[in-house]
Amino acid sequence: MSESAVVLDWAASAAAGAGVAGGKGWQLGRMARLGIAVPAGFVIAAAASRGRAPGAPVGAALREHLAEELARRGWNAQALAVRSSAPQEDSAQASFAGIHRSCLNVVGLDALLQAVVEVWDSAHAPAARAYRERFGLDADDSAMAVVVMPLLPALASGVVFTRDPRSGREDRIAVNAHWGLGEALVGGQADVDEYLLRYDRIEQRLAPLQRRIGAKRHYTRVSQHGGTELADTPAEQGARAVLTPEQSQQVAWLAMDAARALDFACPHYDVEWVWDGARVWIVQARPITAGARHTYPALRGQPALWTRGNTREILPEPLSAMDWSIYAVAADRMLTTGYELSGYPVLEGVPHAGLRHGRVYLEASLIQWEGYDAYGIAPAAINALIGGRLPEIAVPAPGRRDRLRRVARLLRYLRRSAARRRAADAAVVAALAQAKQWREQDLSQGDRALAQRLSEQVVQVRRADELFFLQGSAGGSLSGLVDLIEKYCPGEGHALAAALLAGGEPSTTARQGYELMALAARAAAEPAVLAWLRSGGRDDAAWRESLPPDSAFRGEFAAFLERYGHRTVAESYLRHARWRERPQYLFDQILALGGSDAQALRLRQREAGAQARRRLQGRLPWWQRPALNYLLRSAARDSNQREAARSALMAYFEALRRLALKLGERACERGALERAEDAFELDAEELCALADGRLAPAHARARARTRCELRLLQALQAEPELVVEHGVLAAAPLEPARAAAGEDGWSGTPIGAGRARGRARIVRDPHQGASLAAGEILIAPSTDPAWTPLFLRAAALVMETGGYLSHGAIVAREFGIPAVANLPGLLGELTDGEEIEVDGDHGLVRRLRA
Repeated sequence: MSESAVVLDWAASAAAGAGVAGGKGWQLGRMARLGIAVPAGFVIAAAASRGRAPGAPVGAALREHLAEELARRGWNAQALAVRSSAPQEDSAQASFAGIHRSCLNVVGLDALLQAVVEVWDSAHAPAARAYRERFGLDADDSAMAVVVMPLLPALASGVVFTRDPRSGREDRIAVNAHWGLGEALVGGQADVDEYLLRYDRIEQRLAPLQRRIGAKRHYTRVSQHGGTELADTPAEQGARAVLTPEQSQQVAWLAMDAARALDFACPHYDVEWVWDGARVWIVQARPITAGARHTYPALRGQPALWTRGNTREILPEPLSAMDWSIYAVAADRMLTTGYELSGYPVLEGVPHAGLRHGRVYLEASLIQWEGYDAYGIAPAAINALIGGRLPEIAVPAPGRRDRLRRVARLLRYLRRSAARRRAADAAVVAALAQAKQWREQDLSQGDRALAQRLSEQVVQVRRADELFFLQGSAGGSLSGLVDLIEKYCPGEGHALAAALLAGGEPSTTARQGYELMALAARAAAEPAVLAWLRSGGRDDAAWRESLPPDSAFRGEFAAFLERYGHRTVAESYLRHARWRERPQYLFDQILALGGSDAQALRLRQREAGAQARRRLQGRLPWWQRPALNYLLRSAARDSNQREAARSALMAYFEALRRLALKLGERACERGALERAEDAFELDAEELCALADGRLAPAHARARARTRCELRLLQALQAEPELVVEHGVLAAAPLEPARAAAGEDGWSGTPIGAGRARGRARIVRDPHQGASLAAGEILIAPSTDPAWTPLFLRAAALVMETGGYLSHGAIVAREFGIPAVANLPGLLGELTDGEEIEVDGDHGLVRRLRA
C-alpha cells in the first residue's frame, strides 16, 4: 500500500473494508488473503472520488501515485482491466451488476487516468442513481473505488453460480462458459455453454447432470485500437464445448472454494472466472442477490420462518466451520429420514437448517408443511415439538385423496420404522464401538494418512442415518400420546403425558445423572476423596495419581468416564474438550450432589405417575387403555433412543476432535495455524487440504483467524428468535404470553407435570451450577445433557427455549420435575432469588408477592 493510503494493494484492501476499497476491491483482497487464485492488482480508494464534479480529471497527487504504481509493478505497457468498486457494490443486498462502467485493454498512464474518470462518472449516471434509490441507498452517494488488474489473455471465461439461479436448488451448481473475454457473456451478447452439476454434500463431490452447448456466434476479444471488440467466433470453436466435463468440475470446485472461504455459513455466490490456457483465475465474487426460491408450491406465497427453536438448547453458541460441515448434513437428515421411510416425496435441494448470525436456525415453515402434508399434523403441534413461539403457516383443507395418502404413508412409516426401532439398540452399540476404535487409533502416521482418515470418518458420520433417524423421529408417539389424552382431558395432554413418563426406564442421560448421585454418595463415604474434592488447589487432570489406589471412588469414576467421557458441557461443538480430557466439571457436580436423596426422587416420580393414572381412570374409556399403554411405551422408548443416539453421535465427535487436534498441533509446529484448536475453524475438507499440501499454510492461517474473530464477535451479539425471509409476516411474532398468568406471570409450554414453589436461581451456564441450592427453581436459557446434575437438585425447571422434544423436556419428565419451556426473554424479567411458583400442569410461571 502506498503511503497516501489512496492506492491499496490486496492486503490493504481486505483490511480496509468495503467502505474504503469498495465491494469488488474488498472481496478481491479477501480472496487473495484466503488463498483464492486472484490475479495481481490494486485499488484506488473511494475517498479519491469524493467531492469531485462529474468529468473532473484525476488530481495531480493521485496521478503521481498511479504513475509510481505502474512503474513499480512493470505495468506501463501492460493491458489493464479497470473496473468499478462502489462501497455498496457486490454486497448481499445489491450487486450493481451492469450498472457501473468497466474499461478493458487500458494501456499506459494516460489511458488509465481516462478510464478512472469514466468509472467515477458512471456513479453519477441516471441508471446508477435509480438503482441506489430502488434498494434504499442514498441516491447522492456517488463514492467510487476503482479496481486495476492486468487484463488476462482469456482463452475462455464465464460465471459459476454456486446455487442454481434458475431453480434455487442448493444441491445444483451452474457453470456458464464462453470463448474469449467475459464481457459478451456478462452483457448478454453471447450464447454460452451451460453446465449443471449435482453437489453431494455428504461425499463433497460434483457430478455432471446436464450440458447445453451454446451457438457462441460472437466472442469478445482485445482490439488492436484499444478497448475490446465483438468478433465472429470461428466455426470450429463455436460448435465445440468450451469445457470438458472434468474442466467444468474443476472450475466449479474453485468457485465453491472461493464462496466457502468468503462465507462458509452462506456460500451462495456468483463467481467470474478466466482461463488463460494454463490456469483458472477468479476475477470477481459477489453474493447471489436474486434467483428462484426453491420450496414446496404451497409455501411460495408465504414467508420463510427461520427459528432458533430447539437448536438453541443443543447449539447455543455460534458454530465453527468444521461444526457446520457436519451439522449442515446431519440436521437435514434428522428432519427428513423419517419422511423418506413413509414414502413422502421430500423436496431435494432445500435446506431445513441454516446458519444465521452464526447460529443454527430451523426453517419452520418447511417443517410445518412437511408434517401437515405427509401426515396431517397441525402446524401448531409441529411448533410445540420444535420449540419457539412461531406463527403458523396457512394450509389448505385436505381432500379425500389427501387423507387416504396420509393414512397410507402412516401405515408405511409404522411398518418400516418398527424395523429401525428394533435395530436401534444394536445400531447405537455399534456406533459407540466404532467411535471407541477411532478414539484408540494410533496417530503417529504422516499428515496425509491422518487427513485421509479424517475425511473417511467425517463422511461416515454424515452417513449415520440410523442415528439421525432416532434423533429426528422421536415425536410421533409422544404427539399421539398427548393427542389421545387431550381428547378426554382437554388442556391437560402435555402435563398428564409428562407425569406418566416419569420414573420409567431411564435414558442414557438420566442414568448419567443417577450415577453421579451414586458417585457423590461414594465420595461422602471416603474422607480422603471428599477432602481432595474440597481442596482448592486440586489437580483435576492428575486425579488418578491424586486419589488413593485402593479408593472405590477412583475405580467407579474411571468406569463412569469409560461410559460418559465423550460428553461435556455444550458438547455439540467439536472445539470443546470432553470430560475424558478435562473432568473438572464432573468433580464439581459430584461435590454439589453430596446429600442428594435418590429415594425422594424416585418417590416423586412414582407419585407423579400415580396421580396421572388416577386422573385418567375416570376419563379414558376402557377400550382406549391398550392404545394409551402402547403409546406410552413407544414414547418412552423413542425418547430414550433419541438420547442414546445423541450420546453415540457425541462419541463420534470425540474421536473426530482427537484426530483434528492432532492435525492442528502439527500445523502449529510448521506455522500454518496459531493454535491447535484453530483446526476447528477450518471445515473438514480444508483441514485435509492443509494436511496434504493443497491449501497453503498462510492461507489456512488467514481463514482460521478471520472466522475465529467473526465467531467471537457473533458470540457477543444477541440473535433474534425468528428470522423472516421471502416476505413479511401478516402479524408480529408472538411474545411471551401473560394472559393466562396475569401481570405477575408468564405462560409457556408445559413439559414436566406438577407444581413447585421456591427461590428462582438464574443459571446461564452449567459451570455456574454451584449457586443452585437444593429445592431452588432452576431458570436457564436452555439446557443440554451436561445440565442433568442440576436437575437432580432443582425443585422445578424453567427454560427460555425448548419444546416438548427438547433434552430438558425429556429429562425433566423422567425425573418427575415440574417444568415449563418456551418463555423467551424470561431471564431478563425475573430477579435472581425471588420467590416464584412453577405450574408444570398448565405451563405457568408466577411471581409470588410477600
